[in-house]
Amino acid sequence: MAKTNRRKFVLGAGAALATGAAAKPARAHDDKPVKKVHWQDGKKPEKTPLFSGVTSYGGLVFIAGVGAHFEGDIKAHTKHVLDEIQKNLERVGSSMEKVLKVNVYLNDLKDYDGMNAVFRGRFGPNPPVRTTIAAAGGIPGNSLVEIDCIAFR
Repeated sequence: MAKTNRRKFVLGAGAALATGAAAKPARAHDDKPVKKVHWQDGKKPEKTPLFSGVTSYGGLVFIAGVGAHFEGDIKAHTKHVLDEIQKNLERVGSSMEKVLKVNVYLNDLKDYDGMNAVFRGRFGPNPPVRTTIAAAGGIPGNSLVEIDCIAFR
């Protein structure tokens, strides 16, 4: 290819790319992700709550910490918490298999093995990343475990 042909080709390709980009419509303002709070009964409470239990932003779903506020052992508490998380995820169009990140807060680190016995397998064959800590001072409401998560839809 002669020098002048190469230059014409490069200039022509640049012009074609510029026109192609200009021909595409700009992204509509409505396509921007928005924060949506998913109230338990579908309507916002009269009094502003301290926090939202389930919130989505675009394709992400955020589940606030869920505890178990009844008498029982770590296995019963963990099962209850994971069942509640699953209900909340499914209510907003997600699932346990779509969870990306989990935080587990234990009242006592001695419950680690018992919690893991119930936790294992609940998120499908490809579990999410997870952080587990023992909360200093315990978990509010006398729960033995509290779990929050981030998922996608």
